[in-house]
Amino acid sequence: MPGRNKILGAIGVAIIGVVAFLYTATRESGPEFIDPADQNLVMLGQSIYIMHCAVCHGESLQGQENWRQRLPNGRLPAPPHDQTGHTWHHSDAMLVDMVKNGLVPGRTAPPGYESDMPAYRNILVDEDIVAVLAYIKSTWPPEVLQAQKQTTLRQQ
Repeated sequence: MPGRNKILGAIGVAIIGVVAFLYTATRESGPEFIDPADQNLVMLGQSIYIMHCAVCHGESLQGQENWRQRLPNGRLPAPPHDQTGHTWHHSDAMLVDMVKNGLVPGRTAPPGYESDMPAYRNILVDEDIVAVLAYIKSTWPPEVLQAQKQTTLRQQ
């Protein structure tokens, strides 16, 4: 019987491994659409935004002046996060990645691109990043929010 228990144990471990693999392989990548309808999430996001993001992106999400013109160091100023910027052109998964890891050339930025955007992975947990994005999105007009939602859903 001891040999049989080892075989059953090995089969059990194999089944758990297959289930874990299938779960990981079939999960959707990135967050689902971050819906700014949750006012508690938006309020939390606003306070985190003011503490960590407003210094560069502006308290009113307006971005830095002349944000489309390169600075003397060749980098671009921080863009606005309101509807006048390009934040809403990106999926939620891409936005989370940008906040978490900074702008990574070849992944979330063009190859060779250099940016002053820091990575917040050691400062903010994923839930904080989602809250900040919910706050930003809560300021967009309905048509901009809908366009960004479609981009997010297409890329899942």
